[in-house]
Amino acid sequence: MSLVHPQEHRDRQLVNQLLNSEPEDRNLVELARLTIRYQGFDGAEDIQRHLKELMARWGYSEETLFAKTLHIHWETPVYRGDSSRQDDWA
Repeated sequence: MSLVHPQEHRDRQLVNQLLNSEPEDRNLVELARLTIRYQGFDGAEDIQRHLKELMARWGYSEETLFAKTLHIHWETPVYRGDSSRQDDWA
């Protein structure tokens, strides 16, 4: 039986949005955040598969995605000033 992540329903909605979007900075950051969240999680196989598909479609490996998003965070306050969004890094 597959485990259900506590954020899986909300994350599924975000992954669906990402699947229909372009690799802009915010989307890359969300892809990296979700990749980290589901790393080693024994469940949510469809989300994990879609995250890998997005990486491939957008031309990134995990290593290059993390390097790119580190640079994005360094240069731009991605989550600051967005009071309408509650970030949950769990």
